[in-house]
Amino acid sequence: MTSTRRFSIARLFFSGMFLLQAQVRPPLAGDYSGVLGGALHIKLHLAAAPDGSLTGTLDSVDQGAMGIPCADIKVDGKGLSFRVPAVGATWKGVSSADGSLSGSWSQGSPMALNFTRDTFVAAEKPSLVDGIWLGAVDAGGVSLRAQLTVKSDRAGRELCTFDSLDQGAFGWECTDLAFNGNEFRFAVPKARGHWTGRLSEDNRALNGSWTRTGTFALNFSKQTAAAAGPPVSDAAMAPVNVAELQAVLDRDLAPARTQVFRTGALAEGTGVSVAIGVVQRGVRRVFTFGPAKADSIFEIGSVTKTFTGLLLARMVEKGVVKFDEPVRELLPPGTVAKPDGAEITLLDLAIQHSGLPRMPDNFHPADAQNPYADYRAPDLYRYIGSHGLAKSASPAFLYSNLGLGLLGQALANRAGMNYPELLHREISGPLGLKDTVVSLSADQQKRFIGGHDAEFGPAHAWDLDALAGAGAIRSTAGDMLTYLEAQLHPEKYTALASAIRQAHELRATAPPSMRIGLAWLYMEKDGFYWHNGGTGGYASYVFFDPKNDCAAVVLYNRTVGDGFADRLGMHIRQRLIGEAAVPLL
Repeated sequence: MTSTRRFSIARLFFSGMFLLQAQVRPPLAGDYSGVLGGALHIKLHLAAAPDGSLTGTLDSVDQGAMGIPCADIKVDGKGLSFRVPAVGATWKGVSSADGSLSGSWSQGSPMALNFTRDTFVAAEKPSLVDGIWLGAVDAGGVSLRAQLTVKSDRAGRELCTFDSLDQGAFGWECTDLAFNGNEFRFAVPKARGHWTGRLSEDNRALNGSWTRTGTFALNFSKQTAAAAGPPVSDAAMAPVNVAELQAVLDRDLAPARTQVFRTGALAEGTGVSVAIGVVQRGVRRVFTFGPAKADSIFEIGSVTKTFTGLLLARMVEKGVVKFDEPVRELLPPGTVAKPDGAEITLLDLAIQHSGLPRMPDNFHPADAQNPYADYRAPDLYRYIGSHGLAKSASPAFLYSNLGLGLLGQALANRAGMNYPELLHREISGPLGLKDTVVSLSADQQKRFIGGHDAEFGPAHAWDLDALAGAGAIRSTAGDMLTYLEAQLHPEKYTALASAIRQAHELRATAPPSMRIGLAWLYMEKDGFYWHNGGTGGYASYVFFDPKNDCAAVVLYNRTVGDGFADRLGMHIRQRLIGEAAVPLL
């Protein structure tokens, strides 16, 4: 499940520069590489300033994010640590005699993130192919720019990195480089392709071809500086009527459907697809790209949290619980001692201001492919019993799967049933959401589309037990569209109208420049509500915009990866209202 986010506040990494605030030993200056979670390649660049401090940037290569803003940078002997406030993350570690940095990245549950130093020493005399080279491929009417950065070291080895600029891919390493006479070749394993060609007589061009799912002419010309990546936004166009949206999406998604330089987010043959539901002033449409059908079922991940928030509103409305009721009172007797001062309430959990961490520290999955399946209510209660439920004077926003999972379990306890039963009784049943479930029937299992990991391999479905309220729901684009229509026009859904309005009431702040209702996040500047979600093989994004009377859901059967579902959801809203749109890379 993912932390809250929109494209301008990137999922994990932000563009920017940070300043190490303390004096740092000169050996820390340099370039480093690491891998987070076995999938995200991270580069750390530190440079010594005249006063002995360091400036630096942190890049998420796979996400095309060339920098991270950090705060509270501290150096203590061999120790180094910093925070990333926008995502509630920290890195803490130590430097080694060999120049490496060993440590961990934490957003609730620590993950190893170690850096090794780049020991490259440039050749005294550059090779003829050293430098920056820019070219482009015509992929079925879509022009995709490729950028090559080549350098040679003192041992005479050629090294290079490859950028697919228009698909947001940067710094992919080349292998099998060879430069003999005028012949030059290299492979790019991450793109699963290779290039062969010749250096021109004037040494200003590399002429040849790229081979991946076919062979394409790709000629490079030498540049004096690196080219910019994709535009910050696609140009605005007149507001698009939902009935005309299919043609716009066909055009805008074309780069994501090509496989020339990389397996695009929706490339044919990968099994990856997207189901999109859009409603505008009462007119509904469902679009699909790839193998998905209109009734395909996806995991919606953390969008589940908005259902859990609505469950709270429903039960408050019925007088079964109160917003300010301590969550302790909904747990089995003896689970946790009553704190001396203030304690965490049901509302605190729903608005992500409980102070509870992102995940419990006794979360140790037996199966990493299905990590939540064996975390059950007794495990949750043991953690709560040891951690306690005391509340600080003014807890800040902290996105917590634990918090919403605990809320779902507590509400189910009070109702005397499990979370799936409570969901059906209070929300999916009254709204007629027949495919919005936690456990699938035999028929639904046939329509449950397989998930994929970040590398487009098959991914196991996730089964949630004690933390079901944080991300257990599966649904279709059509069902989710009905759910969003109820958010836009609660008056049409009499049984839930009052509770829905309660769920939208803005009750606290959420950085940056957001507020939060009962799990729903609200963009103050633009005036719309949203949430996203992700599991090991799926990603989702939903929004509803009362001012413009429109809403959309994006369901994607690939893990959060590069944030494609989020960008597509925001892109759709921007097309509907006529704003410049987030690029679909």
